[in-house]
Amino acid sequence: MRNLDLDALQMFKAVADQGGVARAAAHLNRVQSNVSTRLKQLEASLGAPLFRRQNRRLVLSDQGRVLLSYADRLLRLSDEAQAAVREGALQGVLRIGTMESTAAARLPPILAAYHAAWPQVRIELVTGTSGALAAKVRNYEIEAAFVAQPFHAEGLAAVDAFQEELALISPVAWEPVENAKALADRTVIAFAAGCSYRRILESWLNQEGVAPAKVMEFASYHAIVACVAAGSGVAVVPRSVLAVLGAEQSVRVSPLSGAHGRALTQLIWRADDDTAALQALRRQLEMARG
Repeated sequence: MRNLDLDALQMFKAVADQGGVARAAAHLNRVQSNVSTRLKQLEASLGAPLFRRQNRRLVLSDQGRVLLSYADRLLRLSDEAQAAVREGALQGVLRIGTMESTAAARLPPILAAYHAAWPQVRIELVTGTSGALAAKVRNYEIEAAFVAQPFHAEGLAAVDAFQEELALISPVAWEPVENAKALADRTVIAFAAGCSYRRILESWLNQEGVAPAKVMEFASYHAIVACVAAGSGVAVVPRSVLAVLGAEQSVRVSPLSGAHGRALTQLIWRADDDTAALQALRRQLEMARG
């Protein structure tokens, strides 16, 4: 098999992103027949089909999904190498995963400083739960992610980022929550399964043998805080998020004791995919931590 051609990989990635040869050719400003021919040559050299047709679109085959993760990395490294030689400056795309709380309360000043230092690097943020983001890092969908313990860390490198103080929020009309038993048969409001803060709340309740009546799942802290304020149930939230949302007066805030009251946020990445742009982010994070 011949070495992979970066030009062919760029065409392959464009077809994958655009969902078809015609759209990819227009996106790349190439002749459609040229894109189609190069794609066939790439499939022949690899000995595997990279796409299948579905509803008039080309979608990736299993082999195509594997190649796409490598294509992203190779093309990004190529851009970085050219920039380093020509200008001595970083450029390209850095895809970072983050929890909603970190994106709202912690990242704005860090990313602003990073952009000021490396304006040619385009940062793309993906939000999700810690479990989902760790999986995306492992699958080469993103380069790194800010996640909170506990999460499955096998095969990933990590550095401490932030220490979050957690609080239990409940409706103002309720009596103060003094222990987990006060929440028996109450409703828990949380992100989907895989959220580290939800796991901490569930651990706290399980430790006391308490089972919530039900769990209501939402995708944003605005919705979670609004539901708690309306009397629907309780939630665990970082105090930094409450400050950003200005929600301290609309809900009752109670501390969580012991190990359940704090959560460590870490930046994780794959040790075999440590790019210059990611190294610069870690340096920026170290400076922010002081």
